[in-house]
Amino acid sequence: MKVSRQHYPKSLAWLCICGLLSIHHPVFAESAPSAESAGHDAHHAQKTQDWPGIYMGFLPCADCIGVKTTLALNKNNSYILITVNTGKSDREFVEKGKFTASDKADTLVLTPKTGDKTRQYLVGKDTLTQLDEHGNRIAGKQAERFVLHRKDPSESEPASHSGH
Repeated sequence: MKVSRQHYPKSLAWLCICGLLSIHHPVFAESAPSAESAGHDAHHAQKTQDWPGIYMGFLPCADCIGVKTTLALNKNNSYILITVNTGKSDREFVEKGKFTASDKADTLVLTPKTGDKTRQYLVGKDTLTQLDEHGNRIAGKQAERFVLHRKDPSESEPASHSGH
């Protein structure tokens, strides 16, 4: 029994590590067009094909250095938003939900699975610009910092946010 007791803690530790690694799924967004977008006019459908992807940025924060933001838009109109309040906490906040096209031109609305606070983004060429709660551009001296940039899928590691 001594032999099995000595190996039991090591085996349990490896089992826990393997279990944790198997439940971790990295965020990957698909870049094919959504089937739901087929009903829209040709111009709008073309724009919809450009939406899916991974967008990253370092957004302004009132009580921290900045908000490191990663937004993955998937071809099935689901999204995953991961934010970290840099300089305040290393905790990752994860939000999942669905995104749809707004009635406003080139605007996406993100609706979380839990809660009722939606987010809106203006779609640009390889960018998403965060809008205020009314769907308007954010004004002020840091307005240009509310932009997420599409990550090049050929990059093997996430781009650094510190340069934004």
